[in-house]
Amino acid sequence: MKICYCDETGTGSEPIAIMVGIVIDSQRMHITKEHWGKLLDTLSRIVGNKLQEIHTRDFYSGNGVWRGLNGTKRTQVIDAVLEWFVARKHHLVYSSIMKSVYFESVNRNSIPPEVNTVWKFLGFHIILAIQKAFQNCEKTKGNTIFIFDNEYREELRFTNLINKTPEWSYTYYNKNTKDNPLNQIVDVPYFGDSKDVPLIQVADFICFFLRRYAEIKENLIPPRYDQEEEKVTNWVTTLAGRTIGRNNIYPRKGRCVCAEMFYRHAPSSIRDL
Repeated sequence: MKICYCDETGTGSEPIAIMVGIVIDSQRMHITKEHWGKLLDTLSRIVGNKLQEIHTRDFYSGNGVWRGLNGTKRTQVIDAVLEWFVARKHHLVYSSIMKSVYFESVNRNSIPPEVNTVWKFLGFHIILAIQKAFQNCEKTKGNTIFIFDNEYREELRFTNLINKTPEWSYTYYNKNTKDNPLNQIVDVPYFGDSKDVPLIQVADFICFFLRRYAEIKENLIPPRYDQEEEKVTNWVTTLAGRTIGRNNIYPRKGRCVCAEMFYRHAPSSIRDL
């Protein structure tokens, strides 16, 4: 069985929104959680404050408790965290939206009502991608539990969406007539506070860099410093090797109507990872 820890970024005024899921085998969850806790302890000693989570936006900008950690040191931490993630052979799933394109579609009523908010659109895409990736696993090895960061406004509606999966989504994973919809998804999604669920923090960390990469590559927000584009590109390239596969997220060919909807609303920089 697998557990997918999810978080999102860019749901405010940012031009791009992204959600990331960290897919971990349940048998290795405790070790990963323990190691993340040790990393936070190390960073707590460096900054002289007890950290419950990193808050990636502040960390990257050197704000708040991170003011004493210079850019070189922060780059070293980022390198270490991403190498740590890759070394553990966890997997990554993601969904993205160019918000201007998405809201134009919403205004034209060309987005199904079940996914007519940014958060539901991203979350449902991630669930469909996981279903497609793992539905052919032997026995229950592909069964996945989802844990999202708290999103009180969306929780009930999203739970209803998973319980009453719309038929238009069946083609995304070529549902067999004899199978129940989303038969790899265990129960309804769960929601938790990132302070209490450390692996959501890992999703937040990775999510930030995917969004920053897309903002720069799509020429929406310029680099903040020399070599930022090169650094962020290298970080994202490192992560790209651990995805559940582009064909499960943004297939280049043979897209059904459902897959095409998610594809055309995503920035090309993320589609092509």
